[in-house]
Amino acid sequence: MGQRWVDEETTGCDLGDARLNRRLGTILEAIGERPGKSLPTAFQDWTNTKAAYRFFANENVSEDKILEGHFAASALRIQATDGPILILHDTTEFSFKRSSPEKIGFTKISTGRKMKEGRHRQHTVCGLLMHASLAITPEGLPLGLTAAKFWSRNKFKGTTALKRKVNPTRVPIDQKESMRWLDNLRCSTELAGSPERCVHIGDRESDIFELFCLAQDLGTYFLVRSCVDRLAEDGGTTLSQVMAETHASGRHNIRFRDDRGQDQQAVLSVKHATMTVCPPIGKQKNHKSQNLNVIFAEEVNHPEDRPPIFWKLITNLPVTTHAEAVQKLDWYSRRWNIETFFKTLKTGCRIEDIHLTTADRLANCIALCCIVSWRISWLTILRRQFPTASPAAVLTNTERTLLDQSMPSNRQSAPHDMAFYMTAVARLGGYLDRSSDPPPGTTVLWRGFTRLADLVEGFHAADPSTSATCG
Repeated sequence: MGQRWVDEETTGCDLGDARLNRRLGTILEAIGERPGKSLPTAFQDWTNTKAAYRFFANENVSEDKILEGHFAASALRIQATDGPILILHDTTEFSFKRSSPEKIGFTKISTGRKMKEGRHRQHTVCGLLMHASLAITPEGLPLGLTAAKFWSRNKFKGTTALKRKVNPTRVPIDQKESMRWLDNLRCSTELAGSPERCVHIGDRESDIFELFCLAQDLGTYFLVRSCVDRLAEDGGTTLSQVMAETHASGRHNIRFRDDRGQDQQAVLSVKHATMTVCPPIGKQKNHKSQNLNVIFAEEVNHPEDRPPIFWKLITNLPVTTHAEAVQKLDWYSRRWNIETFFKTLKTGCRIEDIHLTTADRLANCIALCCIVSWRISWLTILRRQFPTASPAAVLTNTERTLLDQSMPSNRQSAPHDMAFYMTAVARLGGYLDRSSDPPPGTTVLWRGFTRLADLVEGFHAADPSTSATCG
């Protein structure tokens, strides 16, 4: 995919050594050309593979420094767009099988099969967690990561007993893992540079009263899915009780895919109301009530073969009309983009197959793969939203020449624009390109780019003189 994009995503990085900075670009380019391949396959020889292992183990290298340049590039892309910026926040887990799992850490306790005595076998899962924030446009174009936090846990010892003694709602937020939501909101808002443009979107885990207060302090917006039936108005009622007495503002039709990947349609009855939302009882001394908008969208006459769709959203965005409520529902539906990003990271880059031995080395490698995963997601949506854009910014002359030759003769008359070349890449990855097929997704693109890298290498091996003239 060329050196230009690598330079754009690493220019803002400073690892304290010019050689490390150059090596960062070399590794990113190699992983970007062959996403999902093992490190030896990506680097093609022992010298570069060994250099990559040393890079990941270097004490001067960290995931924060690796992503510094990408964050700066994301900020530039945000500044180059107009209108609201949706910042999607979510957490994902990476699981690994290691003979010394304590070198990496643990993510959770997993329940296995039932033993003879009737109890289920339990074991701790070795792995890392990552809380990421992804900026997108309201139309879904990913602009890049704005924050990322990596961590693992020690052995889960006595946690169940501890929960019986301590009320989690009374533990200060800065002593809980939930603090990651506030940290990323603060970092992302600062990076974007325009708090009034940012809309921070999160799932049920982000239903944190401290997050509501922080957004108000920063002058930014949030849109989160409700997890708790919070106290409302004077504290004598709840969100659900207020919404039960609220009349529907109208209906909204949506299309989606179910767990089996089948297209589905649903009709939602939409309610919205402005109300005073009170802090939890244990936090009322430190936090004031917030005047927020609540949106309930419940499916009407849902089929019996699946549960009904029911979204409960809380936001500090203005919601005074049915159209504004529907807009917020559409924005929240964009949260799925970060799930697609995680899928690309895990399945496309095959993070969990990487055989690095410590948490720090894995985090460094994951940080690089995050940039690659963002780029694949960006190209996927770019092809859909800007099909007539010039491909010169994302593909080299050599790549375009090879893709020209890979397309069948009946497609050669089509304009050689972004849609043409991204379709050609997707065809290399198994996309059938039938008239009834939807636009190519991230899976066929990452497969296609891997094959394209092999074609480019073979092209240069057949005629070494082209390496200097067909960049």
